[in-house]
Amino acid sequence: MADISVTGASVDRGDEMLTPEALAFVALLNWRFRARRDELLAARAGRRAEVASGATLDFLAETADVRAGQWRVAPAPDDLQDRRVEITGPTERKMAINALNSGAKVWLADLEDANTPHWANVVGGQVNLYDAVRGTLRFTSPEGKDYRLRDDVPRPAIVMRPRGWHLDERHVVVDGTPAVGALVDFGLYFFHNARELLERGSGPYFYLPKMESHLEARLWNDVFTLAQEQLGIPHGIIRATVLIETIPAAFEMDEILFELRDHVSGLNAGRWDYLFSMIKYFRDAGSDFVLPDRNAVTMTAPFMRAYTELLVRTCHARGAFAMGGMAAFIPSRRDPRINEQALAKVRADKEREARDGFDGSWVAHPDLVPVCQEVFDDVLGGRPNQLDRMRDDVSVGAGDLLNVSATPGAVTEAGVRSNVSVALQYLASWLGGNGAAAINNLMEDAATAEIARAQLWQWMHNSVPLDDGTLITPELVRRILDEEVAAIRTAHGATYDDARFTTARTLFDQVTLNDHFADFLTLPAYELID
Repeated sequence: MADISVTGASVDRGDEMLTPEALAFVALLNWRFRARRDELLAARAGRRAEVASGATLDFLAETADVRAGQWRVAPAPDDLQDRRVEITGPTERKMAINALNSGAKVWLADLEDANTPHWANVVGGQVNLYDAVRGTLRFTSPEGKDYRLRDDVPRPAIVMRPRGWHLDERHVVVDGTPAVGALVDFGLYFFHNARELLERGSGPYFYLPKMESHLEARLWNDVFTLAQEQLGIPHGIIRATVLIETIPAAFEMDEILFELRDHVSGLNAGRWDYLFSMIKYFRDAGSDFVLPDRNAVTMTAPFMRAYTELLVRTCHARGAFAMGGMAAFIPSRRDPRINEQALAKVRADKEREARDGFDGSWVAHPDLVPVCQEVFDDVLGGRPNQLDRMRDDVSVGAGDLLNVSATPGAVTEAGVRSNVSVALQYLASWLGGNGAAAINNLMEDAATAEIARAQLWQWMHNSVPLDDGTLITPELVRRILDEEVAAIRTAHGATYDDARFTTARTLFDQVTLNDHFADFLTLPAYELID
């Protein structure tokens, strides 16, 4: 049996989560699956190297029979039949209570992009999830305000998102090697909560992030199968929703559903990571893959329309839910004008998704739940979903998914400045332990920071000009960075954390201005935290 040890510092109630039995379960998962995880990460790198050498992406010839087959996924459990509005957020105690009280149908309890892997967050998040499952979650603020779960609001189903396959957990060591972060997150949550959830009429549900192939989905399916066997839980109790948020995965939606067919309930259009993946994957493929300002790339861009319409068609053909993307706006209590404009955009976005056939969508703030609910109520009526809408009118080819050059918009100094500011502020927030940062009335997470720094890298390395003809160079970015640091310092005043922003700036240089492109900014960032 694998040897496991915990090197992280003591965390309040951590002994309840890190029991010998739970750690043995995590050790087993790592012992059985870590080598395959490593092989799949190497395969990612190999596939990307082929693209860098001039190859492209296409639907897989070797899995054509899967795409042509007449199969469907297992039916969803009762509490996942209606997913018209899902609220996302980290497992921080206060935010978890607000999410569970929001009236949403699902809470995406995020241990990934809206979280940071500080050891206190990793363990504390498990504690909060343990209490949330049992309905005992409470929090008292430093000002004395008491937060508790309401009895007069239906509680959403909990769908937990573990870390992606690429991240390790250095505070848990198995046979002398850091554990796989995804298996730590999944293992602890499943071990402590699977039976409790079943007894309460729900089940262990998961959102699976950042996969790039159906073979990675197969690995998750094998993890689920072993986990259920080990705890004596019937096969197929687990339900997963897969985020299609990488460009390779967009070509393997059918295959991903097929691999997880006993354990899957749907796919989600993870729009921000998808944009990041497109930039990252084709960063050195020339001008045809250069996008305009981040804020100019909307869901109506041809390549984004192709991606979302293919997702709905694929899901409904297989009896799986198609879940829409994030509405990241944070309502402002001080500026009604900003609220009015932003809510109109949120409503239009959700109306488009509902008309296109999505079964529900995401919001990042409780005040947006009624907006999303109303839009999907208008389309669904008394139905819990629109799985019966087949979208046979949709025909998407490889060229449609890769039609980046048809995206309207320009690259402007304002866009460069926004990317610099958002990336820097987010990195500072992340280093401080907060992975869901409110910046300019938007909830920014790791995905949006990734877009910001990846665009800057791509623009510089492809000699992209601004709309006024000025070339984007490292010197231009550094000048704007100096100016944005000064503006942030002024805006923060006495609360400006010089040490943290200095570290964030060093990290920004590393992931943006370096000739080597870091696959994920969270990898070098992880080396800088406890």
